[in-house]
Amino acid sequence: MPNEGNLLQAAVVFLLAAVLTVPLAKRLQLGAVLGYLFAGVIIGPSVLGLIGNPQSVSHISELGVVLLLFIIGLELSPRRLWVMRKAVFGVGLAQVLLTGVAIGSVALLAFDQSFNSAVVLGLGLALSSTAFGLQSLAERKELNSPHGRLAFAVLLFQDIAAIPLIAMVPFLAGVDHNASTSDHLTHGLRVVGSIAIVVIGGRYLLRPVFRIVAKTGLQEVSTATALLVVIGTAWLMDLAGLSMAMGAFLAGLLLADSEYRHELESQIEPFKGLLLGLFFISVGMGTNIGLLASAPLTVLGLTVLLILIKLPLLFSIGRLVGGLDQHSALRLGVVLAAGGEFAFVVFKIGRDQGLFEARLYDILVLTITLSMAMTPLLLLLISRLLKPKVTPQIVPDEYRDIASDSPRVVIAGMGRMGQIVARILRAQKISFVALDNAVESIEFSRSSGHLPVFYGNPLRPEILRAAKVDQAEFFIIATDDPDTNIKTAELVRKLYPHIKIIARARNRQHVHRLMDVGAQAVRETFYSSLEMSRRTLVGLGLSQAQADARVSRFKRHDEQVLNAQHLVYDDDAKVLQTAREARTELEQLFEADRLEEESAKD
Repeated sequence: MPNEGNLLQAAVVFLLAAVLTVPLAKRLQLGAVLGYLFAGVIIGPSVLGLIGNPQSVSHISELGVVLLLFIIGLELSPRRLWVMRKAVFGVGLAQVLLTGVAIGSVALLAFDQSFNSAVVLGLGLALSSTAFGLQSLAERKELNSPHGRLAFAVLLFQDIAAIPLIAMVPFLAGVDHNASTSDHLTHGLRVVGSIAIVVIGGRYLLRPVFRIVAKTGLQEVSTATALLVVIGTAWLMDLAGLSMAMGAFLAGLLLADSEYRHELESQIEPFKGLLLGLFFISVGMGTNIGLLASAPLTVLGLTVLLILIKLPLLFSIGRLVGGLDQHSALRLGVVLAAGGEFAFVVFKIGRDQGLFEARLYDILVLTITLSMAMTPLLLLLISRLLKPKVTPQIVPDEYRDIASDSPRVVIAGMGRMGQIVARILRAQKISFVALDNAVESIEFSRSSGHLPVFYGNPLRPEILRAAKVDQAEFFIIATDDPDTNIKTAELVRKLYPHIKIIARARNRQHVHRLMDVGAQAVRETFYSSLEMSRRTLVGLGLSQAQADARVSRFKRHDEQVLNAQHLVYDDDAKVLQTAREARTELEQLFEADRLEEESAKD
């Protein structure tokens, strides 16, 4: 890079590369991941050399994986993770051990590596890319598919397994024999202490902090708090010698049941996207393309060999242990067949400790990168070749007791009207999500009825996305601010035209404006006023039947007038004229009803 200290120049290079290559890759149906990789190769030292030192951005880019794991943790819950324990520790353990033994055996017997080197090579290459795998599944909307759920479980175990593997490399290199028992004890206490801080803090301290921040009403402070939680947790875990990504996942998991979940997700999502893209670019930048020119058969052969070993094993594990059908098992194998980002860390330590030569390390890095690049291509290939019949998705029994994150109804505003709607839906066992930006309303609703109420402004599109509004059938707008209700109805209609909107209106003018955007308006005092009128009429001598008839007559007539006035509601003179005509007509109708009742008595 011409000027290493020029951060603005570096930022321009990264953004320009992403803007030029990612849309092209998406247009060619190759996926955004491959676009970012290609961008990194172009601007890296192997091609244009616009960024001379890829390591200068590696630490920042790793935050993309950290933020990704945090959001994944938010979308889970301790209960759901417990349900997935068999998939995580059963299928995940089987995959790492079997794949590690297979690759390690090939390295030991076919490539004449030492036993210790073969162990590190086998277990390192057994790991898959969390970022690549999950991003590829997300792009294809396959995260909730059977193979998507199993892939996530396996990747989660791999992230856990990477921690002891990284710690084991110096020992296998023979440089850790002099470490004292006290050193091991100190490290163990540091690990336990860090995890305890995250668990206790996430459980008891973060909610009061978010409550205070929410009451300030300052968006930038909320964003800063969300980033502080994620990055602070990652930093703490890094100090303890653990995976930053796992620390972020743990923090997200502890906040999964929090009322501020959607707010956190909406704040983190933009940073996650950018930094994850930067991570993929940094992987591409670190690729030594020169090796591909000098030893093409070696690099390509190892890449193909890696996939040929991992894919059949993953297919078999998916079928036999995971219970997947052939198509799903094949997709699982393709998603996880590539190498992973943790392998870079493992092999770098191995090189520094003398387990590998520098050339072997470069070949391994290029092999892993090429395997990552092949993943979107293989997914595209099998999606073209394998087009199974569309069948209803079978949800395993172990997932049936988990409440779905896909609401049928979304309620904006948990005041007097919103709470009644929520209670009726809960009693009817209809899934819903409620949004409110008043902390007191949220706390009351969650404490009194354990309702799924979350902090968030319905006027923010990212909040609506986090609440999965696109999957809902009805959107209920029940805030006590007419302008907010109208603006929310306009936004929801624009973003999600398929959703039926029912909105609270203060007066007739608000009804008309809500009708303009296709919302069904409900006047907040209309029905209570009718009930008050009915009771008054009974008290003044009318019979129950007579009072009911008068109220019903008024209701039908008023609704007819309201619909007629909608055509001219922006013309005050015409509205006034229709109101006068309606009043006269209503008096005539009531008089006709009275005469009819008297004639019926005679």
